Amino acid sequence: MKPDDPLLRILACPLDKGPLHLLPSADALYNPRLRRRYPIVDGVPQLLPSSGEQVADEEHEQIMELLQRTAP
Repeated sequence: MKPDDPLLRILACPLDKGPLHLLPSADALYNPRLRRRYPIVDGVPQLLPSSGEQVADEEHEQIMELLQRTAP
């Protein structure tokens, strides 16, 4: 999945229905509100609630810094 993929505009977190952010280096989508990461497998986002994994505080901070640096 690429950052300009139109699918990113309509994908939402299965738990809070909010927007997700692409983490290209991790091949994952991230919900900063719930601190959950959803994998992308063979180009297909795995958006079942059970597919998401909780992110530790330190990793969350690193992800947020990365997202701020790459924001348009």
